[in-house]
Amino acid sequence: MLYEALDAATKASEQGVEAEVIDLRTLWPLDIDTIVESVKKTGRIVVVHEAPRTCGLGGELVSLVCEKAFYHLEAAPVRVTGFDTPFPYTLELEYLPLSHRIVPAILGVAKS
Repeated sequence: MLYEALDAATKASEQGVEAEVIDLRTLWPLDIDTIVESVKKTGRIVVVHEAPRTCGLGGELVSLVCEKAFYHLEAAPVRVTGFDTPFPYTLELEYLPLSHRIVPAILGVAKS
């Protein structure tokens, strides 16, 4: 999802919204300090991951951000994820959170 997020950040910058992209690389240990520093700087967070929305890593990241940087948030956290369905290989491009689904999330939190 890194390249999709970078593409979305580029498309958002063309519309006047700068986005910082963080590639976690590992889930354990989780680099929550980098995420919190970004939220403190930007006041916003959009979490992108390809797993289903419910019970996914994105919910855990949003929870940690709310615990550690709630007063720095200027907009509600947003998750761009897969859907809560079995993964449909034939509809992969519809299921995955590709750039065309990430850009509106970035622009939405920027307006908040």
